[in-house]
Amino acid sequence: MQKRYMSVWFGHLLTDWQTLQQANLKDVPFVFTRPEHNRVLITAANPAAEAQDIYTGMMAADAKACSADLQVLDDIPGKADELLKELGLWCMRYTPLVAIDLPDGLMLDISGCAHLWGGEREYYREIINKLREQGYDARGAIADTIGTAWAVARFGKKTPVIAKGKQTEAILNFPPAALRIEEDNLQKLQKLGLHQIKTFINMPRPMLRRRFGEAFVSRIEQVLGLKEETITPLIPPVAHQERLPCLEPIKTAKGIEIAIETLLEKVCLRLKIEGLGVRKALLKCFRIDGKIVQVGITTTRATGHVAHLCKLFELQISKIEPALGIELFLLEATRVEEVDHQQEALWTAPPGLQDAALAELLDRLAGKVGANAIQRYLPAEHYWPERAIKPAASLTEKPVTVWRTDRPRPVRLLHRPEPVEVMALVPDYPPKFFIYKGKRHEVTKADGPERIEREWWQDAGAHRDYYAVEDDNGQRYWLFRLGHYDNKPQWFLHGFFA
Repeated sequence: MQKRYMSVWFGHLLTDWQTLQQANLKDVPFVFTRPEHNRVLITAANPAAEAQDIYTGMMAADAKACSADLQVLDDIPGKADELLKELGLWCMRYTPLVAIDLPDGLMLDISGCAHLWGGEREYYREIINKLREQGYDARGAIADTIGTAWAVARFGKKTPVIAKGKQTEAILNFPPAALRIEEDNLQKLQKLGLHQIKTFINMPRPMLRRRFGEAFVSRIEQVLGLKEETITPLIPPVAHQERLPCLEPIKTAKGIEIAIETLLEKVCLRLKIEGLGVRKALLKCFRIDGKIVQVGITTTRATGHVAHLCKLFELQISKIEPALGIELFLLEATRVEEVDHQQEALWTAPPGLQDAALAELLDRLAGKVGANAIQRYLPAEHYWPERAIKPAASLTEKPVTVWRTDRPRPVRLLHRPEPVEVMALVPDYPPKFFIYKGKRHEVTKADGPERIEREWWQDAGAHRDYYAVEDDNGQRYWLFRLGHYDNKPQWFLHGFFA
């Protein structure tokens, strides 16, 4: 396969990142500086500073003389490497081979990848536009060789996609710096008046080697594709996963159960060392017919309890069809969180929501009836009853306000109030009876009304007058009349008391 490379160059990597952290610096000239040999040098300058002729490598004292409003920030050692690594990992969605190209770029081996985005131009636009949307001043180029892609990304002004076999023509008018050669050779070429690559690239190699060294000639041959050059790709973070290949295809539920337990022990041991626990786990079963069957579990809170996780997976085993047999199991903890280690005590109050047994019980129930069938609610700061509660995001989430206990509230509140037909003997009195779903309920006891005004900052409309009533069967309901009493008052059923 013909090799193709894409070079990505970040013209203002550090300053772009700093602007993303402090938006007020967007139009302000600022630089990063670092002390070096009793001098303070600029290590990075943003576009606003460069517009005032302030560049990297300049002494900070000279830069301040050029711009009175220049802001000077301390350099952050290693920050560029860290940013490039993050951006490189992000680029892995476009190719698995991404390398950091210090000090300010990335190199992507895109061989066989571009057609998935409709071609190299679309591939180029996709990556560069996404990086620019993130706030980085990014440029790039695609070519047959690493050297040509690097040079065009930084010095090219025409097309960023160099056709196959056209690397020589692409770089002829570039300055010698486009060859990535040493500073002393750049100075020699400058003194000799060789300001463009085309002025020396066709000179005899032995002569160039004697005058400029072997590394100089190697750079020329690499950029032309006459000498191989490779990249050292980034290695993505190792996922929390374990593999279990099988000598014989597994067909039985017991065999699958043993495989799951074996994998969980390995994954949980590793997570325990890192102080983590499982929140989500995925089991992939590779069958010998080439198909992959997968099942997953979710826990209420992070846990490394192997027996508990095994029980959750046992509920999923019936969904695994081994067919002719499973030859490989792969278990991955797709979501992990830090584990809260509880101090054991002999005499203490019940742990409540911190009880691990409660979390494990909820996990098992969720595995049988579905995770959405179990909800925990917290109070919310609203007057309107249906807004006064909200689902908790986790078992341990704490309420930001207290439950209201000064007024009776039904155990079960309807998500949407249902209209009912009501007869009241006297206006503004509780109902004498009401008809709900075709059944008449005679009211024997009633309490109310409790007026709840509409939250005018949320929406407009009438208030509600709530009544807690009990029918002749002893069942208790929460009814309300919408607005003031008139000829055709609207009544609704909103909840059921225990």
